[in-house]
Amino acid sequence: MGVSSFTQEFSSPISPSRMFKALILDSNILIPKLLPQFIQSVEIIQGVDGAPGTIEQLNFTQASNLKYVRNRIEELDKEKLMCKYTLIEGYPLGDKLDSIAYEVKFEAANDGGCICKITSNYITIGDFTISEDEIKDGKDKSIGIYKVVEAYLLDNPQVYA
Repeated sequence: MGVSSFTQEFSSPISPSRMFKALILDSNILIPKLLPQFIQSVEIIQGVDGAPGTIEQLNFTQASNLKYVRNRIEELDKEKLMCKYTLIEGYPLGDKLDSIAYEVKFEAANDGGCICKITSNYITIGDFTISEDEIKDGKDKSIGIYKVVEAYLLDNPQVYA
């Protein structure tokens, strides 16, 4: 078992607290609303609404090649605008990855917007090692979701204000 870590960050004109509320605290409602062609629903399988130990299942539509993924919330800090969660079941785990642990932080930028920092730790099975090229698709999809939420928040300045 090994661990491969990758970090990415992007800036947004949206304040850190609004992005955190939309992407972390209210994602189970907002993401299916904004991406109904891909995300059918987000269900809480176990636990209490985002508290550590909560397991959420994202159910994909038939338009997606995926069925679902399950994430376990490890830590949620509303004051520091930070969330740690682990992908524990579903694509892309398969027979080469045990899990993927994420840490997402939203920090204030000088222009009033935010910088989103995402650290991904890929926990591999056996001697398998993963390269950044192999995870590019997942990174691109994550940033795509963030950009959809950002556009929604720009068009609706009163939401999560």
